[in-house]
Amino acid sequence: MTGVSKDAPVTFWIMFETYKNHVLLHFIILLFGFTGILGKLIDLDAVSMVFHRVLIASVSLFLFMVILKRPLKVQNRARFIGICLTGLVVGAHWITFFEAVQLSTASFGVLCLSTTTLHVSWLEPLVMKRKFSWLEFGLSLIVVLGIFLVTEEFSGNQLKALFYGLTSALLAATFSVCNAKFAQTEKPSTITLYEMIMATIAIGVLLLSTGNFNAELWQISGEDIGWLLFLGVVCTSFAFLVIVELVKHLGAFTVSLSINLEPVYAIVLGILILHENQKLGLQFYFGSVIIVLVIFANAILKSYLKRKKNSSNMAPDQSLDA
Repeated sequence: MTGVSKDAPVTFWIMFETYKNHVLLHFIILLFGFTGILGKLIDLDAVSMVFHRVLIASVSLFLFMVILKRPLKVQNRARFIGICLTGLVVGAHWITFFEAVQLSTASFGVLCLSTTTLHVSWLEPLVMKRKFSWLEFGLSLIVVLGIFLVTEEFSGNQLKALFYGLTSALLAATFSVCNAKFAQTEKPSTITLYEMIMATIAIGVLLLSTGNFNAELWQISGEDIGWLLFLGVVCTSFAFLVIVELVKHLGAFTVSLSINLEPVYAIVLGILILHENQKLGLQFYFGSVIIVLVIFANAILKSYLKRKKNSSNMAPDQSLDA
């Protein structure tokens, strides 16, 4: 009888150390995909849900940063104001995203966010002062075609969901490009903390001005409290801090390429948890495949062009060394 090899535990540990960051990365992406599911599971309107999310995220992120001794100070006043204004955009992005999810499906809401790349393709050159990419713009138009196929009927709630979903994508592109600019001089965790705080204040004022900042806002079922804590602490604060660390170990390209799986995870979770497959036709999946393929093609083509550019830049130096 053959026993278990004495080297088996050592081999397992080596494999675990090698792939643990990749496993953790996909767990975080799964959490991102689960965010849309929570929009269906939590029995609150979009504005109230986002208010609780950013409030919980602000408190938990602040505690995480104090414990981990992360910097809390922003370098100058003008940048601090810019970060706070971006917090308003973040809050609006999440409200419109959850509105899209609640009017349609979690899968549809996440897929609408895929059009973010279209807006980034023209916003980033303006903000970051880089050259406009026709490749990015062209691929993004194909994503829009995929969204058109995903939306089988342009009427009623589906049309409203499309409007909110595409608006959410525009807002996501806006704060992503702004954050990329801020991250040149500030810590990403510091940027996120103040954006969460500003979003909490702004949505709180909105609720107050509409008469919805009342006792009902805090009358939440035990189940919803659990899901809100999970959304604010795990899917927001924890996920963000882990992603920042994973970029250091795996590199930005690996992380960004893997995050493109979020729509896939969201669709699978929607089918398993919410049984959304009963509402989705063949046309939805065909459009989804187009969107996911374009997202991957974008990342792969960017990587190829970057390597090609780097090799061409190195060529003169190599000839001198020869």
